[in-house]
Amino acid sequence: MKLKSSYLANFLSLLFPQLCPACGNELVTHEKVICTDCHYNLPLTNFHLQADNIVARQFWGKINLEGAYALYYFSKGGKVQNLMHHFKYKGMQQIGNVLGNIAGLQLATNPRFASIDYIIPVPLHKSRLKERGYNQSACFAYGLAEKLNSTVEENNLIRTRATETQTHRSRFERFENMQEVFAVKNLEKLKGKHVLLVDDIVTTGSTLEACAIPLLQIEGLKLSIATIAYAE
Repeated sequence: MKLKSSYLANFLSLLFPQLCPACGNELVTHEKVICTDCHYNLPLTNFHLQADNIVARQFWGKINLEGAYALYYFSKGGKVQNLMHHFKYKGMQQIGNVLGNIAGLQLATNPRFASIDYIIPVPLHKSRLKERGYNQSACFAYGLAEKLNSTVEENNLIRTRATETQTHRSRFERFENMQEVFAVKNLEKLKGKHVLLVDDIVTTGSTLEACAIPLLQIEGLKLSIATIAYAE
């Protein structure tokens, strides 16, 4: 039976080859979602080894963080952009879980991220969630949780209103666009907890900062941040 299944899988791969969403090359047997070459050669930041990394410095003087992290560097036209495009717009939710596992293994070696109680994804507005069908940040969060032995708290931080895309806005416009957009439903549950706030890409940090403001008003809460990619 296993032999027949293997033959069937090989036959189907000839008709409908699975491609790596980062580089476009065909995946071979035992490669899962991302090809081996991309798995080892995508531009890792290694920010888990640097307490004062670029992402952390973006929030200095704005919000108090235990740690800040991004898995990859993002560049226009690069493989990480290809990966994120398939993740956000082509329905490849499994990318989030795979990248969350990779990031989780890195963060598990860092004492600053060792005591995470809850992982909270940046929420989508219900209209955007209905349109896309899933929250890409939540997919990443569940992958992280598997390696950090933590719990995803998906519906506590909510987006109170829809906002326009941030893509072509200046740093100040992004900040203004995100004012008073997020709120916390159950404050008691997060009292005294270490929360890891996660998003897909960090650029200016305005969305993460807007999320952090209501979270940091909770008594005793410690906050860290993790994203899939950092874009300058």
